[in-house]
Amino acid sequence: MRRARARAATPPAALLVALPLLAVLVLVAGAAQAQATGYRYWSFWERDGGRWTYATQGPSTARPSDGDVQGFRFAVSEDSEDAAVPRGTANFTAICAKTPAEQGRKRVALVLDFGTPADAPSGETPPASRTACARVSSDATTAEALAAVAGPLRYDPNALLCAIAGYPRRGCGEQVSAEEDPAARTASPSAAPGGGEDHDGPSVGLAAGAAAVAALAAAAVWQARRRGNA
Repeated sequence: MRRARARAATPPAALLVALPLLAVLVLVAGAAQAQATGYRYWSFWERDGGRWTYATQGPSTARPSDGDVQGFRFAVSEDSEDAAVPRGTANFTAICAKTPAEQGRKRVALVLDFGTPADAPSGETPPASRTACARVSSDATTAEALAAVAGPLRYDPNALLCAIAGYPRRGCGEQVSAEEDPAARTASPSAAPGGGEDHDGPSVGLAAGAAAVAALAAAAVWQARRRGNA
C-alpha cells in the first residue's frame, strides 16, 4: 500500500509535459490579444461628387484643381478600407465663401478632422474640427495648400504627414494595440476588417491546441488516481 501511494504522489510523465505546454499556450493567447490592431495617423481624402474617396497619392505630390475639396482625418485604423472619413461640411462654396478668387491662383477647400479623444495619443486632446480655404498658386500641391492655412505641419524622414496644426505633438503612424484601442476590444468577429475574422483573439488552432493539452492533463490525472487506488 505504501508503494502504491508513493507512486501516485509522483506526477506521471504526461502530466509533466502537459502542464508546461498549457502554460505556454496561455501566454501565446495573451500575446495574440495584444497584437497591433491598427495605426494612428492622418489619412488623406478627396471629395468625389457627394462622397469621400481615399487619396491614391500623398499630399506632397497631389495637385488639386481650383474648386476641389480635400480632407484629412486623424484616427486609428487598420488600413484604407476601414479608415474613418472626415466629418463636417464638405462643400466648396460654403468653405470658400469668404475667400474671393484671384487671377493666376486657385482655391482649395480643406476639411480638417482632428478625430476623437479615443483616437488621441495619451495625454493629448484633439482640437475642434474645422475647415479652411487655401488660396495658393495654380501649380501648388495639397501639402502647400495645407501649410498655407493649417501650419505648423510635421513630417517624418519618409515624408509621411505626422501632424497638422501641431497635432499631435508626438508620434507618427505608430501601431496601436487592442489594449489601447477600446473599439477593437468590443468589436464583434463580423465587424473585423478583412473578411470577418476577428484577429484580436487567439486563433482556432490555438484554442484547439489548448483543449488538447487540457484533455491530456486530465487523462494524466485520471491515470494517477487509478494507480493510486490500485
